[in-house]
Amino acid sequence: MNIFSLIFLSVFGLFNLFGLSQDLFVRQLIFLIIGFFVFFILKSIGSHFFRINSKFFYWFFIVILIITFIVGFEVKGSKRWLNFFLFNFQGSEFFKVFFILFLAEILTVKNILSNTFFNFVKIFLYFLIPFIIIFKQPDLGNAMVYFFIFFVLLIFSSFSKKYLGYLIGLIIIFTPVGWLIMKDYQRARILSFINPHLDVQGAAYNMIQSVITIGSGMFFGRGLGLGTQSRLFFLPENTTDFAFASLIEQFGFFGGFFVLIFFTTITIYLVKRTIYFYYQKPRDDQKKFLYCLGMLTYFISQTIINLGMNMGIMPVAGITLPFISYGGSSVIALLIGFALIP
Repeated sequence: MNIFSLIFLSVFGLFNLFGLSQDLFVRQLIFLIIGFFVFFILKSIGSHFFRINSKFFYWFFIVILIITFIVGFEVKGSKRWLNFFLFNFQGSEFFKVFFILFLAEILTVKNILSNTFFNFVKIFLYFLIPFIIIFKQPDLGNAMVYFFIFFVLLIFSSFSKKYLGYLIGLIIIFTPVGWLIMKDYQRARILSFINPHLDVQGAAYNMIQSVITIGSGMFFGRGLGLGTQSRLFFLPENTTDFAFASLIEQFGFFGGFFVLIFFTTITIYLVKRTIYFYYQKPRDDQKKFLYCLGMLTYFISQTIINLGMNMGIMPVAGITLPFISYGGSSVIALLIGFALIP
């Protein structure tokens, strides 16, 4: 693993935060120190322990999600965090890694032995349980990341592809139901993406301000801490959902280009590891292949969704940009995921 790409990307995120909020800069620095410490510890231990106990970790985090849904710390109508006084713990972020690990196990062991419809339904329920809980928090962005991970791993698993057809059929049937059970603001975000002028001061405001913020950065940016759109809070969620727009305003196209280079470097590494294990024959290597593929899907989906909504080419989904957005749970979970890559 090219650890330097992770470090440089994290440094860019820290500089961006420093120009917006020194308090958040210090907190994120602490999270990163903890995260990289955990990364090196897990890298030396290896992934075997976590793989053989993946079912335990799956149900452990399901319990965490249920507790969060009942007594979680609420922010702007969403219960996504458990408040531990010194920090807020977001179980859905940490669970992504162990969800991938668990799927990589069951999609290579049980399905080889029993490629049946009943077994497919069982595995589908393993996905559906966390998906529904996270969707109801509500957290549509992260719920979609879980769906992408499950869908991609199912495609490359040993399951008969007819079950993939069943899944696509279910999606088509239940899409109207999903639209009806969405929160009003979630529907408004999608409609405002289709027609930004529908509610310029409401649902479309964040997306419009993000595009304006990116444009104001021009080629070299306004300078560290000198971004008017982000610094003066014309751009909402300037350190989390729209951290990339804030970064472009401060460092310009030049800074954004280097950030994208680091994202590309990490993606290429994940692709290489995935391809390597794809061509290995032992069953154990198939598990490693699915885990690497799951991490690739996790990293790419979050990156594309966040960059897309920052540039106004995708609906606002409320999802973090890896290593750039502020958030301890997100950055530590990602580093755990990278540490467990064989």
